[in-house]
Amino acid sequence: MVKLLRKTHTILYYGALLFFFVLAYPFLRYVTLRPSKYYNQIVFMRKWISLLACWLVGIRFKVTFETTIDWTKPYIICPNHTSILDITAINYVCKQPFSFMGKIELLKNPVTGIFFKSIDIPVDRKSNISAFRSFKRAQQLVQEGKTVVIFPEGKIDEEYPPQLHEFKSGSFRIAVENQVQIIPVVIQDAWKILWDDGLKKGSRPGSIHITVLAPIDIQNLSIEASNHLQTSVYHKMKSYWNIYNDH
Repeated sequence: MVKLLRKTHTILYYGALLFFFVLAYPFLRYVTLRPSKYYNQIVFMRKWISLLACWLVGIRFKVTFETTIDWTKPYIICPNHTSILDITAINYVCKQPFSFMGKIELLKNPVTGIFFKSIDIPVDRKSNISAFRSFKRAQQLVQEGKTVVIFPEGKIDEEYPPQLHEFKSGSFRIAVENQVQIIPVVIQDAWKILWDDGLKKGSRPGSIHITVLAPIDIQNLSIEASNHLQTSVYHKMKSYWNIYNDH
């Protein structure tokens, strides 16, 4: 019975997501023809499509900030990744327009595809050329004063229950090379509500706890030192992750 209820909840969630997307589609179709001009409007629609779908099926977000964030500045936001709800979590947390970097397969998704063809950054991690182009696109956005969200683990791992896996270097290199602060974000228990895409374990209503850590100042930090930064950010995020995920 529990499994059936969780599967039913997942169907309702995807149905709600599709419902709000279809409502917004005529407007999105228009503004995504000129993404540079309508960047903020596209981000706004992405945010509210995802938040309304979660609200309708009883998924809520509880956020704790380690310090006050100055949302007038661009950042590299680095969240962990265990659920497709992580995207909505960042939409909820971030108070300024931003772009996601995500796997190229999202281009084929009917909902995410329109955003990854306009404002977000698709990357094929199996292709060095694709990774380089995505890296350059992220740099360009940061230089334009926009925030970029990069999941430093690179993907949702198939391990269940999930762990916090070692980080890749891309987000830290972009931050250091462009002298942009990093905001680590620990999405602590989204996987308990909906793991991965929800197709294997289903989903349920509930609250997702998020901790937004203090921005990390990388002023005058060298590229060589970014490896140490990568390690220190991982261990700090791991300490918060363990609060809700002590397996």
